[in-house]
Amino acid sequence: MPVNALFRDDFYLSTCEAVVTAVHEDGGIELDQTCFYATSGGQPGDTGFLERADGSKIELGQTKHGADKSIIIHVPTEGQASPDIGEKLTLHVDWPRRYKLMRMHTACHLLSVVCPWPITGAAVGEEESRVDFDMSETIDKDEVTAKLMALVEENHPVFLTWITDEELAANPDIVKSKNVRPPLGLGRVSLVCIGENSAVDSQPCGGTHVSKTQEVGEIHIAKIEKKGKENRRFRIRFGKPGASA
Repeated sequence: MPVNALFRDDFYLSTCEAVVTAVHEDGGIELDQTCFYATSGGQPGDTGFLERADGSKIELGQTKHGADKSIIIHVPTEGQASPDIGEKLTLHVDWPRRYKLMRMHTACHLLSVVCPWPITGAAVGEEESRVDFDMSETIDKDEVTAKLMALVEENHPVFLTWITDEELAANPDIVKSKNVRPPLGLGRVSLVCIGENSAVDSQPCGGTHVSKTQEVGEIHIAKIEKKGKENRRFRIRFGKPGASA
């Protein structure tokens, strides 16, 4: 049965109960539902632990998808105990790490507003994220930082709406990524919207995000790197400009 991915409807859910539905030979654990985000779309999967009825913990070092997006596998760190199929567990996401990733992922969306070129690649990190654009223009990183912080400080709402796979197929221009397509096959696709009535931005994305742009906090463009004649890599970091090289 497909897992009930609770994080898709509540990015702030950091704990829940679940029942073990499968245990793989390599130790990977499947559950009937989960609040753990699985690696996808440039955002790393969650870490944390599974709590057993006796209070003991199964530490998790990775969360990933299985053969398709309907399967989520919780991967224990080395030496952890293995739960029984049918066992009820309490899940605990490493919230400080997840919240940093939510802030960073939202910052990447804001960057795509400030820099409206096709996206050729992206990676979300706890301290630094990168977004690659199909562009040849020269642009000042301090100017980009100022525009990013203006969007942050305006405190726009960030929310989800849902469209069907068919609606996405009929409106391909809403996808900003040039190389990666949103996951299809689940029947619906989430649109991450920023601003009242999506006035700032709206794009398909399965990642996790904060609910207001002010939650992103202080960010800046640390570097803009030339990665080819028509490719520029923007590196986003937390803190004020000059705080990092």
